[in-house]
Amino acid sequence: MRFPGATHLILCFQYREDAEKVLDALRKRFSKYGLTLHPEKTRLMEFGRKALAKSEEADGPKPATFDFLGFTHICKRTRRGKFTIHVRTMRKRLRRSLKAVTAWCREHRHDPVEKQQEALNRKLRGHYQYYGRSSNFRSLAEFYERVRRIWQKWLNRRTRGNTLHWLVYQQLLMRHPLLRPRLSRPWKPGLAPVSSV
Repeated sequence: MRFPGATHLILCFQYREDAEKVLDALRKRFSKYGLTLHPEKTRLMEFGRKALAKSEEADGPKPATFDFLGFTHICKRTRRGKFTIHVRTMRKRLRRSLKAVTAWCREHRHDPVEKQQEALNRKLRGHYQYYGRSSNFRSLAEFYERVRRIWQKWLNRRTRGNTLHWLVYQQLLMRHPLLRPRLSRPWKPGLAPVSSV
């Protein structure tokens, strides 16, 4: 059952038995008020140092990932071998953002190029500010490249037979550059997010 003000939570436990007890207690508590946990979004999973260590053993299972607040969370090791959590833009969110840019470019393709550049840079800046985590730069770069190609496609649609070749488009980008990927929330030196689940 969905209700206004629904909250998404991640609960972390050291022992699976504790997680199972709390999950059972939550279901009972919710049912008391005629509510239920979302069946597709509620699950128990092993995530963290132990899960990563198991995956590194011979034929070990690949550690689970989970999506939360627009990011896919992944167990990783730093270059020095320490445990950390990397995040990537959820594929569904990336597709949704690109679809929105495509719709905007299609609708505004006859606007002055300067106006289009300003609007696209606002969209890019907003995307970078939310998704600009240090482990997510590859996804930011993918978004940037896809936006560049989408803009070229729809500018090309307004040239009435005069194809906007890529080299000409590159020159246009030099005069009206799109904002390149940037990190908004790099990790502080010496700190890394951890999980004990």
